[in-house]
Amino acid sequence: MAELSRATGVPVATIKYYLREGLVPRGEVTTSPNQARYGEEHVRRLALVRSLVEVGGLSIAAVRAVLAAVDDPAVPLHVTLGLTVGATAAPGPPVDDPLHAEATERIDGLVAERGWRLSPDPAARRAAIDVLATMRRVTGDRLDGLAAVYAEAAERVAEADLDTITALEDRETRVETALVGTVLGERLLAALRRLAQEHVSAQRFPPPSPETPCPSSEDPSRPRPSAAPSAGAGC
Repeated sequence: MAELSRATGVPVATIKYYLREGLVPRGEVTTSPNQARYGEEHVRRLALVRSLVEVGGLSIAAVRAVLAAVDDPAVPLHVTLGLTVGATAAPGPPVDDPLHAEATERIDGLVAERGWRLSPDPAARRAAIDVLATMRRVTGDRLDGLAAVYAEAAERVAEADLDTITALEDRETRVETALVGTVLGERLLAALRRLAQEHVSAQRFPPPSPETPCPSSEDPSRPRPSAAPSAGAGC
């Protein structure tokens, strides 16, 4: 186990915890009572578990359920992805108020417009309703137009996700790629969105150039220094 820890960078205590929780298979028992043999499959599984728990933020129970489906060849990939999406959506309890009613009508309308085939009341649908209702509570209808834009972009991203998975032949590789892409892909997409927002904001609301002198608050009749302001000087 010490060698497995060195190979993966996962502390021994964490490995033991994952073993107790059934997230990582036990090693092959050797002749020594205090040793077990771990192989490449353990390194791979540890990397997957760490990505889902430590970066993706999934609970141990959710990861256990997903990995049980991963390890069962009889479980279709679509069902395994559904477990993952359900674990990441995490909607709150149903709320019965006018804002949630309006948001429900809006989300269901978008689903119908795009012809999406969904399971009955998926967790992601309820999460989307909660988010849209909260947006309306804070901003009124100012952000309503974004829902259709996001839906179109989301479908394009989903097609790219599934194109990547379909190109893989090995089931284990497919499932592993789908899980990581689903859980960590959301984090990547959010981070790239923030980078894009900064770029577009700089284009539409250009910040002062470092070479542009700041407006002077001094008496305009006083002589101004001939030296240019230093690069990066703030106003």
